[in-house]
Amino acid sequence: MNRLYKEIAGLLTKGDTPILATVIEQAGSAPRKSGAQMVIRRDGSFLGSVGGGRLEAECLTAARTMSGEGTAKALAFHLTGTDVAETTMICGGGVEVFIESLAKTCLDIYTQLLEMQEQKGEAVLATLITAEPLQTGRKALVMADETTVGPLALDAEAVAAAHAVFTERIPRLIPYHGERLYLEPVFPAPTLYLFGAGHISRSIAPIASLVGFQVIVIDDRAEFANRDYFPLAQDIWVEEFTGIGKKVEGGAHAYMVIVTRGHMYDHDVLRQVLPLGCSYIGMIGSHRKRDIIYKELTKEGYTKADLARVHAPIGLAIGSETPEEIAVSIVAELIKVRAEDTPARAKTWEV
Repeated sequence: MNRLYKEIAGLLTKGDTPILATVIEQAGSAPRKSGAQMVIRRDGSFLGSVGGGRLEAECLTAARTMSGEGTAKALAFHLTGTDVAETTMICGGGVEVFIESLAKTCLDIYTQLLEMQEQKGEAVLATLITAEPLQTGRKALVMADETTVGPLALDAEAVAAAHAVFTERIPRLIPYHGERLYLEPVFPAPTLYLFGAGHISRSIAPIASLVGFQVIVIDDRAEFANRDYFPLAQDIWVEEFTGIGKKVEGGAHAYMVIVTRGHMYDHDVLRQVLPLGCSYIGMIGSHRKRDIIYKELTKEGYTKADLARVHAPIGLAIGSETPEEIAVSIVAELIKVRAEDTPARAKTWEV
């Protein structure tokens, strides 16, 4: 979601009036879940998606009719029966999309969201769902300590509801003084630590970036770990693998992919990241290589439970052979684990 926030902040900074479309309610087999978003620029181009097909086309049409910052409208879609068949959409269900022309007063909020994500912070973004034009702004950020930032004033009941959303990490639409309030949890994008800068990593990095991971590439060879090979990486560390665990930040937002150039380096990295409490650890190689490394780690005191957390051989079993196919299988496994960790698919990871 960082890409959307950067786009919005950039457009507002330039004096443009971006239009934001957000799925605020979803029922049945709809194409996207609550929290899906797209930003529509003045020229009609857009970033993100709320579902494609007729749903997205009508949102774009509605955006073209909106003028003036602060204007908004809600569109309801019932994607069932002949309605679905006629639009070539195979999904059925109901979707409500809120389309708003963002006011300049939103710039501070989106700037703070970007800063917050850089610092691995979390918050809930509250949006007043009303068609009434609000020049003062219809948004506020509710922080973990329940303080609020932004032009929208929230009462104690709304702040309490936002805190519940913060805890549950599930978007919620609630009644609010004759209108409705949409509460969406905002989390930092997960970080993918990519150990090794070889040909497989070169394919993993752009795909992982595209689906919402902040990629950090780590290798001890500057001729491989550089911007020519990894233009989309958030950061590149030219570091020795020995001792790298002291620099890596573990935890629930951390994903580790070990694809170094040799058994020794894979073993060294794996032993360092195992204690970090990461959401995902994957190591490339055959069953035989894995078993050799596991035997060595067992002698060092690591348990079967520790090693059971490692995805090895890495990636989903899709019959991949080429570096590009292997990269797809690995990123697919990352997406699968991420979705299992966060059933509601927090909006940070939608783009």
